[in-house]
Amino acid sequence: MKIPVTLLAPVLLAGMCGPLRAAPAAYAPTLAEKAFTNTEPTAPGKFAPSWESLSQYQFPEWFRDAKFGIWAHWGPQCQPEEGDWYARNMYSQYNKKGEPNAAYAYHVAHYGHPSVFGFKDIIPLWKAENWDPAKLLGLYKKAGAKYFMALANHHDNMDTWDSKYQTWNSVNLGPKKDLIAGWEKATREAGLRFGVSVHAARAWGWNDGTLHSDKDGPLAGVPYDGHLTAADGKGKWWDGLDPQDLYAQNHGPKDKPSAPYMLKFFNRTMDLINKYHPDMVYFDDDISRGLPLYNDDPTIGLRIAAHLYNTNMDQHGGKLEALIAAKKLSLDRRKSLLFDIERGGADEILPEPWQTDTCIGQWHYSKAIAARDGYKKAPEVIRMLADIVSKNGNLMLSVPVASDGTIDVHEIQFLEDMGAWMTVNGEGIYATRPWKVFGEGPVTEDAAVHLGTGEVIEKKVRPLGAQDIRYTASKDGRTLYAIVLGWPADGQVSLMSLAGGSPLYAAEITSVTLLGSTGKIGVTRDPAGLHLALPAQKPGPYADAAIILKIQ
Repeated sequence: MKIPVTLLAPVLLAGMCGPLRAAPAAYAPTLAEKAFTNTEPTAPGKFAPSWESLSQYQFPEWFRDAKFGIWAHWGPQCQPEEGDWYARNMYSQYNKKGEPNAAYAYHVAHYGHPSVFGFKDIIPLWKAENWDPAKLLGLYKKAGAKYFMALANHHDNMDTWDSKYQTWNSVNLGPKKDLIAGWEKATREAGLRFGVSVHAARAWGWNDGTLHSDKDGPLAGVPYDGHLTAADGKGKWWDGLDPQDLYAQNHGPKDKPSAPYMLKFFNRTMDLINKYHPDMVYFDDDISRGLPLYNDDPTIGLRIAAHLYNTNMDQHGGKLEALIAAKKLSLDRRKSLLFDIERGGADEILPEPWQTDTCIGQWHYSKAIAARDGYKKAPEVIRMLADIVSKNGNLMLSVPVASDGTIDVHEIQFLEDMGAWMTVNGEGIYATRPWKVFGEGPVTEDAAVHLGTGEVIEKKVRPLGAQDIRYTASKDGRTLYAIVLGWPADGQVSLMSLAGGSPLYAAEITSVTLLGSTGKIGVTRDPAGLHLALPAQKPGPYADAAIILKIQ
């Protein structure tokens, strides 16, 4: 890389003084924080901003019936197509192991040094020029999704809608489009429920790398661009914008989020809800209460929750149809909010509905994964879905979107494969409820997958197969579905939970059919189990992934 002449003096200074971290000594409000001092009003209604009031919440039937949703985790960090957390990793010369950081190396090679060309400069390059939300929603619907979630903002702090409170948004910059409006319109027209994910509460600490500098090399000690303010923009492409509205680093390294910063986040989120009326809001916050900024100001998230619930009831004739998904919830909060488990699942039937959110690849699009087709395949996700549904959960699956707004051929094939299986077997998934036990078969031997919260870590779970059975039941309890997570090599299935005289299922079994098949099933029942001889012909595509037996 050629070093600009204007940087030679800072380089010499850095060589004498060592690496620097540029940070203001005291908090200084940004342009947007100065402009907006009023708080968006919280709608009155049944719910007040307190846990006691929120505990009145009841989960809507549409969500309990839906079981499967798709998420587009798409924003300006997808522009380089270098995978997750680009806006943070591009500011790290080395990773935690002391190895060269791939995102940093890519950024320097393709865009320049982050002291000159920072993440703010990536945003205008993101054009979303081939984005067709109606086409994508058509693919998601055919795959079997019943709800869709769009990324409203990530920790990079850019809003993907016509944001009233954040000047760094997709209407002012980059695509010059209201992406959330486009997603919402396409979702509603497809007949799916619409959700938004909100991650920006963590920008205060997540973007602190923008103030760092190289540890070695010719630009060691030259601060990255996270210290810039509106005053530095004169004559630049971003003249009139304040980089601190994006980076949020106008504070000391140990300072807690300021009142103006939290007010801005509150107003942005309320603006999002008021404009697009989402059926679900997902908060990506890891604290025990699950709501954004809770440890700094618990009223922020509580007021947002009460507002969403009250306004949603107004829009649905007094019936509450909305959800708030949150991570790391304590048991007492899982009646007020939807317990969401990232990249994992539950190890038992949970009493309240819950959700897994995971991805077929990385959250942000990676051209390297696309090139090697490194995505999860449909059979793995089908088995995952069956396991989740058997335990009272839903699966929200991220299918990464490329910088231009399209998905690649491997992702399209994945969606088609999912849809083919769901077309045959959806009866045993949609609108079902957990049975008395979630299943049977070998248990996971690795105790490390089990967390104290009842969660299971996805990457450590033993692969599921034909020896594993998962159960679901119709809402009226008259029909039981046994999901066999693979086609047994010998064509034989034994269900021990349905043994003759079993306290779990004492009723007489009148029929057993295989979804997607008209072939006859041999049935015998004894104290060891319900024994089934499957038809010779497999039912429909992906029977090797899972088959569903309908028992009445």
